[in-house]
Parts: sequence; structure tokens; C-alpha cells
Amino acid sequence: MSIHSEAACNKCNFFDNHATNEQHADAEAGLCRFNPPVSQPQPDAHGLWPVVAKSDWCGHFETSATVN
Repeated sequence: MSIHSEAACNKCNFFDNHATNEQHADAEAGLCRFNPPVSQPQPDAHGLWPVVAKSDWCGHFETSATVN
């Protein structure tokens, strides 16, 4: 197993699974919550979180916290 698969986005504390959001039923994607959402050009538009694949990875990986 490579280090990239061990540090995949779906195993990261900052990954927000789209499957729990009714608007985004894509089981292979989620939102990266590491940074704040990116603002949009129109003042009344909502900010957007980066969409990432579950198998993506980056240097900000943090192991998900385990709740006991």
C-alpha cells in the first residue's frame, strides 16, 4: 500500500462526505474542509468548499479523530 492511499482524503479529519448531503449524492466525492470556502464573484453567491475525490490526497492530511 502506498503512502498516498494511506493518506487518502476519505481517511482525513477534514473530509466531509457528500453522501450525507442530499444535494450531493456522489459516493466517490466529498468536500475538503481544511481551508475556508472560496468566495464567489457575486456578493449574494455562497462560498464553495473544494470538491475532492475520496482517493485524492494532499500534504494537509490529518488522521480522523476516533470518538469513544
